[in-house]
Formats: sequence, structure tokens, C-alpha cells
Amino acid sequence: MLDIEKIRADFPILNQQINGKPLVYLDNAATSQKPQVVIDSIVNYYTTINANIHRGVHTLSQLATDAFEQSRIKLQQHFNAKKSYEIIFTAGTTHSINIVATGFTSLLQKGDELIVSAMEHHSNIVPWQMLCERTGAVLKVIPMNQEGELMMDEYDKLLSNKTKLVFVNHVSNALGTINPIKEIIDKAHQFGAAVLIDGAQSCPHIKPDVQTLDVDFYVASAHKLCGPTGVGILYGKEAWLNKLPPYQGGGEMIKEVTFEKTTYADLPHKFEAGTPNIAGVIAFGTAIDYMNGIGFNNIAEYENELLQYATKKLLQIEGLKIYGTSNHKTSVISFNINEIHPYDIGTIIDKLGVEVRTGHHCAQPIMGFYKIPGTVRASFSFYNTFEEVDVLYNALIKAKTMLS
Repeated sequence: MLDIEKIRADFPILNQQINGKPLVYLDNAATSQKPQVVIDSIVNYYTTINANIHRGVHTLSQLATDAFEQSRIKLQQHFNAKKSYEIIFTAGTTHSINIVATGFTSLLQKGDELIVSAMEHHSNIVPWQMLCERTGAVLKVIPMNQEGELMMDEYDKLLSNKTKLVFVNHVSNALGTINPIKEIIDKAHQFGAAVLIDGAQSCPHIKPDVQTLDVDFYVASAHKLCGPTGVGILYGKEAWLNKLPPYQGGGEMIKEVTFEKTTYADLPHKFEAGTPNIAGVIAFGTAIDYMNGIGFNNIAEYENELLQYATKKLLQIEGLKIYGTSNHKTSVISFNINEIHPYDIGTIIDKLGVEVRTGHHCAQPIMGFYKIPGTVRASFSFYNTFEEVDVLYNALIKAKTMLS
């Protein structure tokens, strides 16, 4: 059992009012809130050890380097990577995906095939479309059904010896669906294809084991995991990371530079050009410690209870339709009420202190599939409460009354 009041006390932002009402923050799929220990970690870096890393012999540089690299080890252990240098620090999930997509430019030929799912975030669509434009590769799409689940029998038909890369999100940001990624990975590997999993939405709820999954690339963002914005990871199997060329040139990613030739540094530095977000990386390690302290099994169990309660409660509202009704979901509810535009609902309930996301959620193909402009998305975290679900319900009733 989680002590929710104790947990909520760790998050200073939750103790405030919005438009004169107590804040009910239900936009966790966009970004999570930060506990005080993470905020303190950032402040501590800048007030006590602020220095550049890896290149200095002085004390502050060594302290900063040690703290930075300790975060890498924490992330290695959290994701169960075989080697710490298989964890590459990036600016976030989008950056991580682009590193891989750009790297595959030299590995593809015209007519090679890539497979994506129909329920991807734009960040896991656009970079691959750009890759296809550069190489002449062909993009294939795994379709989805009305419940918001991938049609795995159609996936089987798409796979062939032409398939070079498959990329799928672990959890849909728009629907909350948990995809069968182990099955997707295993089937792709039967054809020699590599697999990248977008874990941005899964990592706040699920603790992935990259070795058990046997995934080639796994990407995630700190800000979804109670960490700071502007930081993420690219996990890659050592063999694949060695195949890919550097994404950027500059300092830190080199072994030796002359005007005639440059040789590149070993992993992980080959992909970490320039001065990184040092404070953010250190705070990412702090955030991982915090969430592991609560326990991901505890988090998943509590959030599922919230999801079930909120689903049952919201379906009491006449005219409310939920999109994404798979039995395998994280704590996300996307919905519309009759023909009311989601933006209008979001605007009104904000006046009542309830913060949700409205729109297409950077998943326009999903909205096109359902023939809707967007949804209202309420996304829950382990610091949300059943009472906040009741506040959401009452706010929606009021919004419906005003807009009908």
C-alpha cells in the first residue's frame, strides 16, 4: 500500500491552487511533476559542484564527472543493460530516435522495408519518414482495431527478408494501450530486423528489462519519470551502437583530431558530443532512485486501481466515449463527450483547477482512424488520488452542462 499523502508531500507543486481551486494535475502523460529531492539535486549541482565533466583534473570537475557517471550506472541497473556504456544520454526520446534514424542512413538500400505501428507518436513516425526519403526505403504500417490494439496477424504479413527495422511504442501516449513488444521483437528478429521501442510512455509505469526483451534499442525521457526536462536515454546493444556512425561532431566524441583525419571515441562518448545537461543527468539518477524507492510494482498496482475507478466513474456521464479500451492499459483515459470539442472541455475544467491535455496528442493518425479531431486525455500518476477523480467527474458534468 502506498502512503499517498506522504508521497504528495514530496511534490511541492501539488500544494497550490489554480484559478482559486486546488490543483488537480492529470496531464502526467505529457510530463510528470518533480519531487523535492529532484529539485534539490539540480540546485545542489549548481551550488556545490558546477563544473564541466570528463576533461578536468581539478576537484570540482572530478566530483561532477563522478556524479554524472553514477547516474549512468543507475540507469544501466534500472533497465538491466549489460554494460553501462550501452546507456547514451540524450536530450530526450525524440533526440534518441533521431540518433538511430540518422545512423541507419548508411545501413539501408532502396527497397528495404521499415515497419511502424498505427498508434505512434509523431516522434516515432517523422524521423523514419525522413530516413525513407534519404534512402528509398519503404515504410509499412501495422494497423490497429477499434479497441486500440495492434492487429498482430497483419504484422506477421508485413514481415519479410526485406524488413530491416521495426519501431513501436511500448505504450500509446494517446490511448494507454500496452503493446505486446516481446512478441513484436521476437518475430522481427526471426527475419534479422532490428527493433527500436519507444518507452517514453511506458517507463513511468513499467520497469523494462532490455536483456529479457532482447530489444536492440530502447528510448525514454527523464521528464516522464519525475526527472527534469531536456534529458533522456538511448539504450542500444553494443554491437548496434558500434555499427552506427556518430550523430554529431564536436568535443568529447573524438579520440584524436587532425586536419587530415578524426578518429572517434569509444562508447558512450561517441554519441555524446559537446557539454551535456550535467545537472539534468544527475537529477535523472535521483528521480530513478526516488521511483524505485516507491517500487514500480506498487506504482502499477495503485495506478491500475485509479484507472479502473476513473473508467467506471467517467462512463456514468451520458454521451462520454472512451478511445482505447484494451484490457492491457496504463493509467490513461482518452475521451470525448457527445460532439463537444475537447478544447472547450479542457478550457472549462481548467477554470475548476483540473489540468488535462486536449488535442491530437501528437498522434494524428490515431485521430484520423477514429475520425475525430482529438480527445480529452486524463493521465494519472501514483501521486493522484481517488478524490481527484471525483473532482474531474464533477468538473466534466459542469462543462457538459455549460456546453450542451
